[in-house]
Amino acid sequence: MAKDYYSILGINKGASDDEVKKAYRRMAMKYHPDKVHHLGPEYQQDAQEKFRKINEAYEEIRKSRGF
Repeated sequence: MAKDYYSILGINKGASDDEVKKAYRRMAMKYHPDKVHHLGPEYQQDAQEKFRKINEAYEEIRKSRGF
């Protein structure tokens, strides 16, 4: 089953390239490990995994769209 990279970024497939970039930046800021270091180890692990998925989704969308 293919991952839905758009839903990981919280957008739909019809989003413009600018919307994809904005969604990526918003999600990356929210889950960046440096932004959650004060919230405890459990949340840090979840945030790191989410951050990894966000980066993977953005890279795949970027490759498929060619930007």
